[in-house]
Amino acid sequence: MKQPRIQFVIESDAEVRVDKYLADQLTEISRSQIRRLIDGGFVTLNGVVVKKAGTKVKLGDELEILVMIEKDAGLVPEQIPLNIIFENEQIIVINKPAGMVVHPGVGNHAGTLVNALLAYYPPIRDVGTGERPGVVHRLDKETSGVIVFAKTEKAYRWLVKQFKSREAHKAYLALVDGHPPTPTGRIEAPIGRDSRTRTRMAVKLRGQGKPAITEYFQLQKFNQHSLLEVHPITGRTHQIRVHLSYLGAPVVGDTLYGRRHPSITLDRIFLHARTLKLRLPGERNERVFEAPLPDDLQLALTDLQAYEEHL
Repeated sequence: MKQPRIQFVIESDAEVRVDKYLADQLTEISRSQIRRLIDGGFVTLNGVVVKKAGTKVKLGDELEILVMIEKDAGLVPEQIPLNIIFENEQIIVINKPAGMVVHPGVGNHAGTLVNALLAYYPPIRDVGTGERPGVVHRLDKETSGVIVFAKTEKAYRWLVKQFKSREAHKAYLALVDGHPPTPTGRIEAPIGRDSRTRTRMAVKLRGQGKPAITEYFQLQKFNQHSLLEVHPITGRTHQIRVHLSYLGAPVVGDTLYGRRHPSITLDRIFLHARTLKLRLPGERNERVFEAPLPDDLQLALTDLQAYEEHL
């Protein structure tokens, strides 16, 4: 573990917090790391150990920091292109491609949206939790579509509150095998970890899983498939996939909860987060962000429609 000693002489008339000054000067170190160094006694101001991150520095002060460079913790910035739908100083809305994981975890330490965001906007490292910076909700790896990240702590708290109180509304497009029992419906069935296969979730008896609610609306009915708009009211892991499978209408291409062999030619599941409706920090009116259906799903749907017309 390297321990470089870095010294600064303050040349600005404006008084500023120690942690902010160091964060501005040492862009390769996160603000949370700087705070830990301050708490550990590794920062001195005019020869005196700094005890509070909010201590002010002023013109002529001498600041010194002993940087403890730790081994890679897994959150590594990566130059990965992002399909940005909307961005301001508070949030960033992204159209996530299928096959991309939202944040690093077991078996996925690189190539995630968080890795890409760390390169695109480094300050996001200090937003929210250390392991999942900026993350306020998730999409499954094979699900494409709209996802929002917080760029500031204020936005993080604002968005987390909306998702927890169910004020944020998500709408998905799903092509399923077969047909649900009714053209529209509401599924209220608890979801928990499958007792036999730990990588799966499953519908549980009341009291054994977490409450889960999903609403769906049939947009188009085919001979052996249905195109649905799905609204998850709660946000359980794999919720839409589990609930639609429970109805007997699993998502096309979902080999975990549906057919072992996909009923149409597709290299992923047909599930896309099309719209996200929420209020931005400080705003009263809701905004709607939309991601168009990806080319692979649009082609599969167009082929299915053409096939049906010739039956």
